[in-house]
Amino acid sequence: MQVSVETTSGLERQMTITVPAERIDQDVDKQVMQQARTRRMDGFRPGKVPPKVIKRMYGDAIRYDVLNRVVQESFYKAVQQEELKPAGGPSIDLKNDKEGEDLQFVATFEVYPQIELADFSSVEISKQSAEIKDADLDQMIETLRKQQSSWAVVERAAEDGDRVKIDFEGFIDGEAFEGGKAEGHDLVLGSNSMIPGFESGLVGVKAGDEVELDVTFPEQYHAENLKGKPAKFKVKVQNVSASELPELNAEFFAKFGIEETELDGFRAEVRKNMERELKHSLKTKLKEQVFNKLVELNAIDVPAALVDDEIDNLRRQAVQQFGGPNSQIDPNTLPKEMFQEQAKRRVTVGLLVQEVIKANEIKVDDARVQETIAEMAETYQEPQQVIEWYNGNEQILNQIKSMVLEDQVVDQLVASAKVSETEVSYEEAIKPAQQAAETAEAEAGE
Repeated sequence: MQVSVETTSGLERQMTITVPAERIDQDVDKQVMQQARTRRMDGFRPGKVPPKVIKRMYGDAIRYDVLNRVVQESFYKAVQQEELKPAGGPSIDLKNDKEGEDLQFVATFEVYPQIELADFSSVEISKQSAEIKDADLDQMIETLRKQQSSWAVVERAAEDGDRVKIDFEGFIDGEAFEGGKAEGHDLVLGSNSMIPGFESGLVGVKAGDEVELDVTFPEQYHAENLKGKPAKFKVKVQNVSASELPELNAEFFAKFGIEETELDGFRAEVRKNMERELKHSLKTKLKEQVFNKLVELNAIDVPAALVDDEIDNLRRQAVQQFGGPNSQIDPNTLPKEMFQEQAKRRVTVGLLVQEVIKANEIKVDDARVQETIAEMAETYQEPQQVIEWYNGNEQILNQIKSMVLEDQVVDQLVASAKVSETEVSYEEAIKPAQQAAETAEAEAGE
């Protein structure tokens, strides 16, 4: 077998492989003889079909199967010989497959990038820390009460936070416009679900009032024909309702799966949940920051085949998330461009993480795996059963091991970086990293 390799561009390789005709002929003859011994055919006793009859009737199909197998075997033998690491399957172009002549084909494929990790010791990492104060706990419980609140009609003027049931119709230059009319619409004042000026203009109204609101559509409004346009809305108020918060009792506690009858016990359970959320949020933000720095520090080419595979994964996840596990939506109908950037980043991070693991000879910490499983099981009523289920499910257990190994990589990188600790509020700590960055930018611009 003769092999030559050419670098076409970046990670792409073209490998030309030539296999002697004798190899093909020998394999074909071997298959012909095997079928002559096993194939049943009218007019011949079992095992007595002449090879020349088999070759005449089935020779083309046998040769086709042999060629396919030889191409696959030759390709994988060649990449081992040339010490190449293909990233994805090859594209095969048969140059010569004529009988009696050497088989020649060209395999085009991508290889994994050669990575030399940059020194991480100069990287600056800001590590957040936070504690849950009583005020944070009070606010969380108040939020839970609001989630379970009910509405009761009141005979007074509407206040911020009240819900008004209204009929309205909008006009631009005296003409009603499409989509600007509704009847029996429930609107919570202060929810910012309507354009600026609409909700604030209804503070102080009572049931039966009819008012006109002069407002202006935002320049960034989604409807092109309404952007920046001044409008008048005629509004009739049907009723005003105030929010009624539920009492903090056993019935309320049970709605959150908490088997407590006393407020102190409920508060303790809520605090535990907040602590889990806080720990997860801080860990996630630190990991995201570390991986961002790792990517910035190590510019690498990524195989398109791996990115395409990741796009397919993201498509399937999107379909399951929005359509449920039984969704009939074909993931391939989702535009590839929607996931391109995210998929490329995931592949880049994955390749760099694997290189950190290799360079530092990191092995998964089994004790830490069990600690992680125990933490995850805490949220269930029968933790021990959950722990046993995780440990008995190889696929799920491997996913947890991968997650723990990733955490160990973060620890390794943080240990080698310049780390500064920042104390933040609980509210700031649980904000997603992107949202926190946007808030910081907005505050800086004020």
